[in-house]
Amino acid sequence: MQQGATASALVWLRRDLRCDDHAALYHALRRFGRVYCAFVFDTDILDALPTRSDRRVEFIHASVLELHQGLAELAARSGAPGGGLIVRHGPAPECIVRLARSLGVQEVLANRDYEPQAIERDRRVARALQAAGIAFSDYKDQALLDRDEVLTRQGRPYGVFTPYRRAWLQRLDAFQLTPYPVASHARHLAAPPAGECLPTLQELGFARTNLHELPLPTGMRGAQLLLQDFMPRMAAYHEARDYPGRKGVSYLSVHLRFGTVSIRQLAALAAAQAAQGCEGAQAWLSELAWRDFYFMILWHHPQVATQSFKPVYDRVQWDDAPELWQAWCGARTGYPLVDAAMRQLHQTGYMHNRLRMVVASFLTKDLGLDWRRGERHFAAHLNDYDLAANNGGWQWAASTGCDAQPWFRIFNPVTQSQRFDPQGRFIRCYLPELARVPDAHIHFPAAMGPLELAACGLRLGVDYPLPVVDHARARERTLMRFHFLGASEGG
Repeated sequence: MQQGATASALVWLRRDLRCDDHAALYHALRRFGRVYCAFVFDTDILDALPTRSDRRVEFIHASVLELHQGLAELAARSGAPGGGLIVRHGPAPECIVRLARSLGVQEVLANRDYEPQAIERDRRVARALQAAGIAFSDYKDQALLDRDEVLTRQGRPYGVFTPYRRAWLQRLDAFQLTPYPVASHARHLAAPPAGECLPTLQELGFARTNLHELPLPTGMRGAQLLLQDFMPRMAAYHEARDYPGRKGVSYLSVHLRFGTVSIRQLAALAAAQAAQGCEGAQAWLSELAWRDFYFMILWHHPQVATQSFKPVYDRVQWDDAPELWQAWCGARTGYPLVDAAMRQLHQTGYMHNRLRMVVASFLTKDLGLDWRRGERHFAAHLNDYDLAANNGGWQWAASTGCDAQPWFRIFNPVTQSQRFDPQGRFIRCYLPELARVPDAHIHFPAAMGPLELAACGLRLGVDYPLPVVDHARARERTLMRFHFLGASEGG
């Protein structure tokens, strides 16, 4: 394969929308004399979206515009005449192969993806490029340790997180935390072909959303702003992260999802403080380990995208209750913490991690509905939707996935509310109809008597729904639903 000053390459950016600490970009710039960068608004993905008003598309579009500017500035600082981003709109495999041929590159480089459809897409692209005499290579970038890098002593992938985390922490060293020095080779950045222009959001067929109204800055600069805001709060992360009414988390999940921030940068910052005994940093580093864990699970067990990680639980008989499903989707369950969480999701595209567990447990363990339905609903609405993490979280909540404790974990939505939103601050933010309900009853208004309801002007069944299920009875039904299958596997 020709390399050096006269050779050229194409870096295909996907979920890595930044120009610093970027594995594929670094390797291309180091090995080739002329490097083009491209992003494709993939119609195979966009056309499958349920709406043409999607916050994620707007986030990506804004981040791509910033990336284009960032590449141009990086090239200018290095004295290169090029820089900038080539943007295409169409089926990604066709666009990339056609672009690689028209540019006359010797290789296409990309960062690795772990989703089954993406893996198959890359295989098709690699075959088509090979037929044209063009190489294809991919690199680890969105994970710290991936695929077979963390295995049991028997050489098998882990199926439970805690022992995986111990092994992951032992393997994590300076090499995985060292950034790729992209800037030192930026002089090899090539200019996009003449006449290239970036499409507007409207030209892509999408409308603006309320993204600009949310506290969610986009692009590389937005990621760094959020990181700077989080750094002073990291030390308290282990205490504050479970309280949705507090500013306790980093809010970087969507930036990690689309790669506007480097996982190596975040892990290095956390590891440095964790090494000094900072409990908050240790807890946050563990959250980054969860991310790698679910990537690993999806790569080794791609069937989890549609099936239970533990096959025995594919025999669970889930209910078919359209009215309960609609109540959950519509934030009308009568359990305020669940309903407030669902409104947060629909209004902002974000849901606090503790609440993701609560509402997932409620759907599967209280309403008895299939976890796959909830997973698809999250996939349609979450700004930070990621197949690996979303699937792993839903299967964990439904007790069909990777967990040392099987089916008998059932969150009580009332006690969860009392513990993690004690003053009802979060609930009142998203359920203003409950604003006058006293703290003692904000977690379960159905327990109020007629005089108490009248005092705060609340009409149950009119202003706010009655509970769609009784939690205690639903819990017993779930235990019966899982008992035989759990007992059969020794659970």
